[in-house]
Amino acid sequence: MAATGIILYAHGSSDPCWHEAVEAIAAAVRARAPATLVRCAYLERSTPDLMGAASELIAAGAGAIRVLPLLLGAGRHLHADIPCQIEAVRRAHPATALHLLPMAGEYAQVHALLADIALNG
Repeated sequence: MAATGIILYAHGSSDPCWHEAVEAIAAAVRARAPATLVRCAYLERSTPDLMGAASELIAAGAGAIRVLPLLLGAGRHLHADIPCQIEAVRRAHPATALHLLPMAGEYAQVHALLADIALNG
């Protein structure tokens, strides 16, 4: 059975230090599930992009990919850019199931965690 890969899809930045938080989430995923295929991808100003990360996962054996947008609020990226990029990956890799998860900001667990941090530091 082919593995399911995960793409943590963040905005991106020209500042290399910005990527540390996204890479830390990827490391946490790997720590919880060492066999999981996980890659980071970026909407702009950084590499790899969604297509590059998906291609890496497929080459590593992923038969399905879950994409988690690491965004807290909805905007142009969520409503326009990401759907177009998801469709481009689907066209390039029609044999791979691609599942776009809700953005991180839609999960009650994220709201609760951020409230805890705000209240307790």
